[in-house]
Amino acid sequence: MGNTRALDAVSLSAFLLLCFCGTLVCAKYIKYDTGARVVPGKLNVHLVPHTHDDVGWLKTVDQYYVGSNNSIQGACVENVLDSVVVSLQKDPNRKFVYVEMAFFHRWWVEQSPETQEQVKKLVNAGQLEFINGGWCMHDEATTHYIDMIDQTTLGHRFIKDQFNKTPTVGWQIDPFGHSAVQAYLLGAELGFDSVHFARIDYQDRAKRKADKSLEVIWRGSKTFGSSAQIFANTFPVHYGPPSGFHFEVNNDFDPLQDDPLLFDYNVDQRVKDFIAAAITQTVFEYEMISFLVPTSFPLTQIDKNANVTRTNHIMWTMGDDFQYQYAETWFKQMDKLIHYVNKDGRVNALYSTPSIYTDAKNAANQSWPLKTDDYFPYADAPNAYWTGYFTSRPAFKRYVRILSGYYLAARQLEFLVEKKSTKYHTFGLGAALGIAQHHDAVSGTAKQHTTNDYAKRLAIGVSEAEAVVSSSLACLTSKQSSDQCSAPASAFAQCQLLNISYCPPTEDNIPEAKSLVVVVYNPLGWNRTDIVRIPVNDANLVVKDSLGNNVETQYIEVDNVTANLREFYVKAYVGVSPKQAPKYWLLFQVSVPPLGWSSYFISKAAGKGHRRKDLSHLSSQKDETINIGPGYLKMSFSSTSGQLKRMFNSRTGVNQKVYEA
Repeated sequence: MGNTRALDAVSLSAFLLLCFCGTLVCAKYIKYDTGARVVPGKLNVHLVPHTHDDVGWLKTVDQYYVGSNNSIQGACVENVLDSVVVSLQKDPNRKFVYVEMAFFHRWWVEQSPETQEQVKKLVNAGQLEFINGGWCMHDEATTHYIDMIDQTTLGHRFIKDQFNKTPTVGWQIDPFGHSAVQAYLLGAELGFDSVHFARIDYQDRAKRKADKSLEVIWRGSKTFGSSAQIFANTFPVHYGPPSGFHFEVNNDFDPLQDDPLLFDYNVDQRVKDFIAAAITQTVFEYEMISFLVPTSFPLTQIDKNANVTRTNHIMWTMGDDFQYQYAETWFKQMDKLIHYVNKDGRVNALYSTPSIYTDAKNAANQSWPLKTDDYFPYADAPNAYWTGYFTSRPAFKRYVRILSGYYLAARQLEFLVEKKSTKYHTFGLGAALGIAQHHDAVSGTAKQHTTNDYAKRLAIGVSEAEAVVSSSLACLTSKQSSDQCSAPASAFAQCQLLNISYCPPTEDNIPEAKSLVVVVYNPLGWNRTDIVRIPVNDANLVVKDSLGNNVETQYIEVDNVTANLREFYVKAYVGVSPKQAPKYWLLFQVSVPPLGWSSYFISKAAGKGHRRKDLSHLSSQKDETINIGPGYLKMSFSSTSGQLKRMFNSRTGVNQKVYEA
């Protein structure tokens, strides 16, 4: 009996094992058909895989790239790019768009020649497409148009140099409102065919969804007219996918399970969900839906008022902030959806890009509403206006603007000497300024530690650019050619802390028979006349121009407030305590030609008799008031107190006394 029971047990085990193996045999490999293209007469759902990688926000640029400090936010751009490149190579029909060149440039230089060659093949095949293409996705309210151009140029030049490609689509999906300057200067004038974005006022969005005007022809300049217009696409909700189709790893979503032996097999349900979500976004009227969808589909589930776009093409933005950390979770689900939705046949799903989508819209021969103004201010809910950032962190905003002007001058000088006079370059400052135009940087909406990081990058960049400026000016003001002045004899020092009276070269006593040379450079395209002031300790100096002519000067005593600021901030900036504050400001007028420089020579005066105590006198007025204003608006000021006394508007007849406490 014992042996029989043992045999029975063995037989049962073998039977169970055979059954289990049989189950495994039933599962099989499925080749998904992902090669769909646009199909006329059907609703075409353009799946656009993308990631939105903020160049700093809750974390710093470096933290976002390498994936550190994840207690704040789990995000690693390096993983995204590594993962996407691998996934794209698995299927030639898969596509992906990328925007932020500040991240991509960093990733690119770290790759092997073999990987770079593989990426170039993906780009040439249209699987990986660069859109927008700037160093960052710049803000549109607090940036200067020159900075917008510079950061875009930096990114486009990198793309052109490495891939010989030029972006054709704008992708400003996250800035907090949109400027008409973006439409014509950074859109039509840049050669873009379209621009796509998400953030517009919630009331404006609701109205546009109702009258199907989310997509418009945006004419950003009334002056330039139709030559400055571009196709603009506002997303129906945000820049993520429809609800239920967010496939990031570790997210809570229902994966499409197509193994019939699984208890959670759900192909039919997921296809039904996809079609329902797609149809609520299409333009066709309720009665026309039956043309696209068989009567077996429950039309009662479709909201008649949800049709928000025109033509039979809609875009699904398949991605979100720092998505595709593990790209296969997205691409596997999209592969299956494209395969089974197209097999169902009621709508057509395809891998796409914004450029493909724009071409399809243009081919539809559809008339579009015309928009001639901007998308400001932005509010995402009642009493939730995103306008505070117009003035947030004003010190950082000013720092960016000052360095932007300095960057312009430094690049000009770098070009004039053909980059041969220095081992330093302006790229570091350009890259830092490019990052600073990000819609969470100059806007002032990043965390404080991130803003500190932005400022640090700018400081490092400008220190490198200072070396370029100093050596370039030394080269240009010498008699050597640019080929010979790699080591100019003269050395120039710059005084970046002049606003707090700190400039060591001018504070030292000038030796007898020696001169302090001041070179003033003008990066603008026209003559400039201005007042220069430098801190000095000697009140008996003479200033001459390059022709030897005396230049009139003025002295102003350095006040205690400035001296105290100097003591505190010089130590903070330079790391050492400054010498005793200088006694005077020396002021003199300079005149500088366009894209040129002027030299001035400061030396000890031979005697003191040439000085005048006063430069100007206020002549006594017969009348008690001084009238200002040549036009219809005039203002009267007291000649003794300087207070405003009266305002007169000849056009309106207003003649109003003004009282100042």
